[in-house]
Amino acid sequence: MTDNIEKAMEAKGITLPTPAAPVASYVPAVEVGGLLHISGQVSMADGKLITGRLGDNMTLEQGQEAAKACALMICAQIKAAAGSLDRVDRIVKLGVFVNSTPDYTDHPKVANGCSDMMEVIFGGAGQHARAAVGVAALPLGVAVEVDAIVSLKTA
Repeated sequence: MTDNIEKAMEAKGITLPTPAAPVASYVPAVEVGGLLHISGQVSMADGKLITGRLGDNMTLEQGQEAAKACALMICAQIKAAAGSLDRVDRIVKLGVFVNSTPDYTDHPKVANGCSDMMEVIFGGAGQHARAAVGVAALPLGVAVEVDAIVSLKTA
């Protein structure tokens, strides 16, 4: 399998992080019936958690960067599970969870950090269905967590 998508990412200055190990009793990815289900990936950059709460101590832009970091970790998990990002047929759905105050309402704008990165990486195949919801807290105090369903090309 070639790595054309990764070469295109490198040309854009985008690099994948090392896939994060699970922090509890689950696996990072499960493939069933041509769909790859990626467990929730928390906001992390340069090996450090991106923590905070939207509407409190984080700006919209910081939230978008946290969501973008989740997109890159999802791609790292896809590569680890599927062997190559070139196996991606389509990003089917993202579930975006935003650590936010009760009155915060820009969850979709925060989620765009992840959604936009998927389109940058996969083009039209990166367009997806999505849910973006606010939550009172996330694991380890992170700002954003995103899970994904990915359709894989058959070999």
